[in-house]
Amino acid sequence: MKTPFALTVLSGLLHFGLSAQAQPTLATGSQKPMAAAEWIDEATGHRIVRLTPLSGSNASFYFHNNPFVKQRKREGDKMVYYHNSPQGKQLYTVNLKTKKSEPLTRAFAQVSGEIVAPKRREVLYQTGDSVYATHIDTKKTRLIYVFPADFRATITTLNADETQLGGAWSTDEEKEISKKYPAKSDYFNRIYESKLPRTLFSVNVQNGQLTKIFTDKAWLNHVQFSPTDPQLLMFCHEGPWHKVDRIWTINTQTKEVKLVHKRTMNMEIAGHEWFSPDGKTIWYDQQLPRGATFYVTGTDLKTGNERQCQLERNEWSVHYTISPSQQLFAGDGGNETAVAKAPDGKWIYLLRPEGLKFKSEKLVNMKQHEYALEPNVHFSPDEKWIIFRANFEGESQVYAVEIAKAAL
Repeated sequence: MKTPFALTVLSGLLHFGLSAQAQPTLATGSQKPMAAAEWIDEATGHRIVRLTPLSGSNASFYFHNNPFVKQRKREGDKMVYYHNSPQGKQLYTVNLKTKKSEPLTRAFAQVSGEIVAPKRREVLYQTGDSVYATHIDTKKTRLIYVFPADFRATITTLNADETQLGGAWSTDEEKEISKKYPAKSDYFNRIYESKLPRTLFSVNVQNGQLTKIFTDKAWLNHVQFSPTDPQLLMFCHEGPWHKVDRIWTINTQTKEVKLVHKRTMNMEIAGHEWFSPDGKTIWYDQQLPRGATFYVTGTDLKTGNERQCQLERNEWSVHYTISPSQQLFAGDGGNETAVAKAPDGKWIYLLRPEGLKFKSEKLVNMKQHEYALEPNVHFSPDEKWIIFRANFEGESQVYAVEIAKAAL
């Protein structure tokens, strides 16, 4: 028996701790800050909820990093995010049912990693040369590893059985390039052209054992463990996308390296890759050629078969993601100067595969958002909301937009 639409909407509201009372209809970003923490986007008819308080700036995780931990009973799922204040940067949690935020760690001058271990109910992160894990419920913190002076590296991912952290080490020469040329437009080609060695590595979460997995004279980056295969690690050859066969995997035990997608024409690009929730497919932004025809493409890791879904120019997004059920996609749009040169691309999109193309639906008007901050969309665990970050109120905050249209 199908659930009536009104009950579906009410269920979504209660999931975020909201009343079913009518919310104001406003132009998103027309006020700084907005007059309400919840409103209906007048351009799309979808409900938007600010999940973070306006004090300080707040940011959700990068698009392929899971930020969620399931509720233990009925208290509500939690999402981990970054909070910035004059005291520094720290990790917070927000309860997606009550919208209550609370600090998870103390403030640091620098902190990175943004890795959630949902089974351990820990968040793992790095400050300086030290890697820590903090329990999301008890707030108990433990030191996992301290990088030695001759191997200062960065963690970026956790494997499926939550036993190994992964990342990439770079040379001092490369670090000097990044320090001397901090703007991406300045360092990007310099690092690519330097052909300095990088090393993929893992760190045992329990005993802190460091293992060097693979070294190449290439800019190894975007390191991600499979969500289901504890031994499968994805990485990319970073650099100008039209010059690199970018997407690769390595088995951390056998050391077998495989190219996921080989470019088929001059100026083809494929990138911003991520694993499907079942670990069977790697999805990526593909353009044939660059800036001309746009696809979200998935390579089946078992068969090598590829599935393409085409997008219109305005629907191209900086990042895409897929829902837990793998039935829906979402994109975070892009501004006029991005690779698609889209005249009307500033939207959060819901993307429904229909044959060889996507049918898109605009969820959030992002015309007042400055795309130097990437929105980085995530589906909520219940698949009723899309969560993203934006600065249309002034400072960066974290929002959720309801996939079902608001009942007016």
